[in-house]
Amino acid sequence: MDSRLYVANLSYAMREDELQKHFSAFGSVSSAKVMTERDTGCSKGFGFFEMGSAEEAKAAIDGLHGKSIDGRAVTVDLARPMEPRTGGLGGGDRRNAPGGGRRY
Repeated sequence: MDSRLYVANLSYAMREDELQKHFSAFGSVSSAKVMTERDTGCSKGFGFFEMGSAEEAKAAIDGLHGKSIDGRAVTVDLARPMEPRTGGLGGGDRRNAPGGGRRY
């Protein structure tokens, strides 16, 4: 079992230090990141935590999944690797793309 956790359904006012208090009750927190909007700095409602061990991660899942934090039932599960993104133009040569390239 991995020690990296995904946490969802967080309050949009949630900050890392505040959420870290909840997780530290189940062991040492190696890293904590609540994902935020680039422009506003507000929480996106999810984040990632890494516990000190797989056993601590399991304890955090068992202890916090479905529990209410700031009036919201949070989802806590093992984090999965990010899937590769597909689609789009890929930022390459756009001369042959509709509406792209130079205007003569």
